[in-house]
Amino acid sequence: MPFVHIYILEGRTEEQKKAAIAKVTEALVESLGSPKENIRVMIQEVPKSQWGIGGVTAKDLGR
Repeated sequence: MPFVHIYILEGRTEEQKKAAIAKVTEALVESLGSPKENIRVMIQEVPKSQWGIGGVTAKDLGR
């Protein structure tokens, strides 16, 4: 059973997250031949103040 854990910065819409889940699932069906019902995708949103890029938070970078 494939399990995908995606970390993203906060702020995406529910529709964007649904689309990501659907497309990642389809990619695994196509590439691994896994049955769709066996694939698990989890999206974890991270606050911008807790995501560092080059030693600076994403919030401070205006991301």
